[in-house]
Amino acid sequence: MKTAFLENPQNVVLKDIPIPEPKAGELRIKLKKIGICGSDVSLFLGKRLLNKPTIIGHEGLGIVEKIGEKISTRKLGERVAVEPNIPCGECKFCKQERGNICINKRVIGVNENGCFAEYICLPEEFCWPIPDEISDENAVMLEPTAVVVHALSKSSAKPGETIAVIGLGAIGLLLTDLAIALGYQVFVTEINQEKLALAQKLGAKEAKGTENKINKIWEENEVITVFECAGLAQTATLATNAAPRGSEIILLGLATNAAQFTPLKIVREGISILPSIIYNHPADFRKAIDLIRKKIIIPGKFISSYFPLSQIQIALEKASKGDQTKIIIEI
Repeated sequence: MKTAFLENPQNVVLKDIPIPEPKAGELRIKLKKIGICGSDVSLFLGKRLLNKPTIIGHEGLGIVEKIGEKISTRKLGERVAVEPNIPCGECKFCKQERGNICINKRVIGVNENGCFAEYICLPEEFCWPIPDEISDENAVMLEPTAVVVHALSKSSAKPGETIAVIGLGAIGLLLTDLAIALGYQVFVTEINQEKLALAQKLGAKEAKGTENKINKIWEENEVITVFECAGLAQTATLATNAAPRGSEIILLGLATNAAQFTPLKIVREGISILPSIIYNHPADFRKAIDLIRKKIIIPGKFISSYFPLSQIQIALEKASKGDQTKIIIEI
């Protein structure tokens, strides 16, 4: 099968390797579309390092092409989306129903080969059947949609109340779209004017300026939760320095450099800082599918470009420039 290995930073090599065979309890998926995620870009740029050359990519959509032993409920040709984070189910965090921070978690496309390939084998529980009402374009966006479903569920804000989103990559835009669809008021902060205009078209309002000015806008509009989605040290610093009294900050971005905050402000003003990493299995994927099926959100509208697998190097270079919303690799 054709695959794309990240050999070292900014160097993707196309290789032919044997098609994998599904083990008992696994399905073999013939992949059709794969989204490029911000974490793929971080790996590509070398901000996060792999231990060995790896097939990256984890936002996969395909069809069931072979069924492993001990599976009787799945069908050949069934459309499925990949849930690429597989908790062990045995560690103390899994037993606390916190599998998203499982210490033994299998992370497809990071600590084992991922989806920039023609085929992949995965446990059938992590291959989600896609209802007929959901198009391929919306289905390939299921995994990042589950990320924002999880993040919004962690917020103490309720529909009708106000949140803020810093950074309008795919996650920030999906979060903005979902929140507005559910009735939240949303303020966004973004330097890319095209992405900002897209969020405003969805119904978001802009908060821009110095930290003090943004703080004033957030205070006046009673922002309850600030979501940091840009994944930069400076935006994490902005979130903590501008957060309104009594608010909470939810970190989705995966900044690798140290941010700065003033402990006195955090403590004196009663500000909470919370992490939101991926999603809880299986609830968040199930809810994301339901939201898409009911057309409460249409995540496929944020796809900005398509590339064949043979042009994965070009696609990752384009994604790394930061002006795309979502690039899809097609096989």
